[in-house]
Amino acid sequence: MRCLLIENDKDAARYISTGLRESGYAVRVCADSVDGLHHAVNESWDVAIIDRLLPGGVDGLSIVGKLRDLGKTTPVLILSALSSTDERVRGLRSGGDDYLSKPFAFSELLARVEALLRRANGMQETTQLQVADLVLDTRKLRVTRGDIPIPLQPREQRLLAYLMRNRGHLVTRTMLLEAVWDCHFDTQTNVIDVQISRLRSKIDRGFSKPLIHTIRGVGYLMGERAEA
Repeated sequence: MRCLLIENDKDAARYISTGLRESGYAVRVCADSVDGLHHAVNESWDVAIIDRLLPGGVDGLSIVGKLRDLGKTTPVLILSALSSTDERVRGLRSGGDDYLSKPFAFSELLARVEALLRRANGMQETTQLQVADLVLDTRKLRVTRGDIPIPLQPREQRLLAYLMRNRGHLVTRTMLLEAVWDCHFDTQTNVIDVQISRLRSKIDRGFSKPLIHTIRGVGYLMGERAEA
């Protein structure tokens, strides 16, 4: 899932983006309204998180309004230190889909993002990711294949969650570096190969059908079949 985060507070942006990436999202962070508006209107996003008050001459509500004027239906969560009922109503009437007042717990932000995505995709509420007989409980962070529990390290869980959220789709090295390692350039190291190998040994070894497939020279694909 691709998330656009427009937030000028560096600490808040780091806090939110780190948490989202750990939960399997690919996040683009914009620190001002000019950069944020550019990416909001010129790219496709699964969800956008936009701060109400931004430097750059355009506030967050204006960005939301511009999106709606262009006919874009990207789900938008508005963040703001302005918490009165009137301000929340104004934010929702501007085209925002949800409004979260600062300060907030990341768990609540994540739950609201997930709810927006379910609503946008017509999905029923779920706390599980599943590919074939592999299941990841996103709340309990418990992984099983069949009836067999599979213990994973936190980084392995984040990697698996990202692959499962993108099941059936090709995932490139760059996508993994950005989403799981918060790295925006290819370090030319073998860290991804090593982690994929370790993960594959835990969830595929001993089972008749492999679920993690290498698309040589391109990336990886999660699913029962290797075709992208």
